[in-house]
Amino acid sequence: MYRTLISSLALTGLALSLPVAAADKVKVAFVSTLSGPQALLGKHQQDGFMLAIKELNGKLGGLPAEVTQNDDQFKPDVARQLAEKIVKKDQADFVTGLLFSNVLLAMYNPIVDSKTILISSNAGASQVAGKLCSPYFFTSAWQTDQAPAAVSQYVQKTGAKRVFIIASNYQAGQDAANGFKRHFKGQIVQEIYPPLTQPDFSAEISQIAATKPDAVFAFVAGSPAINFVKQYAASGLKKDIPLFSAFTVYGPYLETIGEAALGSRSAAFWTPDMDNPTSKRFVEAFRKEYGYVPSNISAQAYESAKLIDAAVAQVKGKVEDRQALIKALEEAKFDSIRGPFKFGKNHFPVQNFYATEVARTADGKLIESNRGLLVKDDVDPYAQECTMN
Repeated sequence: MYRTLISSLALTGLALSLPVAAADKVKVAFVSTLSGPQALLGKHQQDGFMLAIKELNGKLGGLPAEVTQNDDQFKPDVARQLAEKIVKKDQADFVTGLLFSNVLLAMYNPIVDSKTILISSNAGASQVAGKLCSPYFFTSAWQTDQAPAAVSQYVQKTGAKRVFIIASNYQAGQDAANGFKRHFKGQIVQEIYPPLTQPDFSAEISQIAATKPDAVFAFVAGSPAINFVKQYAASGLKKDIPLFSAFTVYGPYLETIGEAALGSRSAAFWTPDMDNPTSKRFVEAFRKEYGYVPSNISAQAYESAKLIDAAVAQVKGKVEDRQALIKALEEAKFDSIRGPFKFGKNHFPVQNFYATEVARTADGKLIESNRGLLVKDDVDPYAQECTMN
C-alpha cells in the first residue's frame, strides 16, 4: 500500500492524477510529559487516549492504529527534536497529546509546516488560535483564555469586586491572566507571576494577605499547584478569601492536595459528574480500567482519539489526502462526552463552560463537581484573528 501521495504521473506527455490509496494503518505520535514532576499529568493524558484506542479495538477509522509514545520531558528543546523525528523519520499521520503551551509552541511549526495533522488535547496557546492558526492544527480541549474568562464571571456572581491574580510565568499563565481580566469588571488589586517550576509560595501568600482582596484567581501550572493550594489553606486565608482557579485545583492533583482542595472553585467544559450517557459511560470505563477518576486532561485525550477515528472513517482510510482529512476533521461526528461537538473557524471547539466546586462523591473521591452553566457556546477571543492559509 502507498503511504506517500502520488500526485501525478507523466505519461505520453500528459499528467494523469492517480487516486489516493487507502493506508494499511494509521500512524499516531502521542507526545506528552511522561517523566519528571509533571508525569502525573502525562499519565492522565496517556490513559485517556489509550482507553479510546482499546474501546476501538486497536483501530482508528477501521484501520490498525500504530501509536508511538514520546516523552517531551517538559522541555521545549526536547519537544522540537521530537517534532523533527516524528515528521521525518516516523512519518506520522497524526501528532496528538501536548500538555504545556511552551512545548506546543516548540513543536508547532515543524509539524504543521510538514502538513502533518496536529491535534492538541490540552495546550491551547493564544498564538495558534489566532494569527498563527493553521488548517493542520486542531484541538479537542480549549483555548487557555476561555476557562479563566468563565471563572471571572463566576467570581462576579459571588459579589467579589477586588481580585488578586497569581499565574505561572509562561505563555499559558499569561493567557490565563488575560482571559480573566478581559471579562472581570472589578479591580485587579495585584498580579504576580512566579516561575513555572517554583516550589514554595509563602512570599506570594504573604502578599495576598497584605492586599486583602475579596478573592484570589490562580493559574499555577503543573505540580507546584499542589504546594500552592496546601500552603494557601494552611495560611488560614481560604476561609476569608475564597480561591478561584483554572487548572490548578483540579482532577490530577485533587487526591494529593486532599482536604485543602475542598470548596475551591473553577470553570470547565466538562466534569466527571456531567449528566449525559456518553460521559457516564466514559467515567465508568475509565475508573474500571485505571482505578481512579478521570480528569479533564483524560477526557480531552479520549475525545482526540474519537475525533481521529471519525475522520479516518469519513475519508475511508485515505489519510494521505490531507485536504479531505482536514474537511473530515472539521465536520467530524462522534458521541462527545460534552454533548454536541463542533469546531470554530480556528479549529478550537465552540463549547459551554460550567461553574465547578471541589466536592466529594458518594464513595469519597474528590472531584470538580458541576455547579451549573456559566457560558454557552463560547468562542475563544482569538478566532477573529485566524485566517487559514
